[in-house]
Amino acid sequence: MSDLATRVRNLMDLQQNRVLQLPLGGRFFDIVVTASCPEGYAVMDLLDQVQHTGEGQFDACGPVIEDPTRQWLIWLVPPGTSDTWGPHRYGLCLGRPHQLALPPMTQTEPPGPYWLRPCRGDRLVPPLPLRDFLDQFRPGPAPHEELLAETLCTIT
Repeated sequence: MSDLATRVRNLMDLQQNRVLQLPLGGRFFDIVVTASCPEGYAVMDLLDQVQHTGEGQFDACGPVIEDPTRQWLIWLVPPGTSDTWGPHRYGLCLGRPHQLALPPMTQTEPPGPYWLRPCRGDRLVPPLPLRDFLDQFRPGPAPHEELLAETLCTIT
């Protein structure tokens, strides 16, 4: 019952444009964290082309959050990706037991983390093209050390 209450509170936060705290893995998504830099934006542009539906300029890539303070891009990928991602030089994939604080859905610019590519429907970033493009463009510096040094399991 407490799990249901938590989900209801999370949905209310989302509807009221507050930060939403979600567990990674499970039914929602995992994340891949990379550097926010010109090479990272190039990866996003290519993913826009791979997934383009013709419906709009920013609907193609899948959801990406930019954290300008940490200079990270946070790519929302299908749940379970962290089980198969493996070590990667340019992107760290996190799933359970970590959590992610999602910015309000209307937050599309700084200050603070914001939606660089909005979250729409059930579309997520495809992990295989993401991994290939990260290998090709090598965005850096990689966030591995900073992420692994954090004592909390929550990415905000």
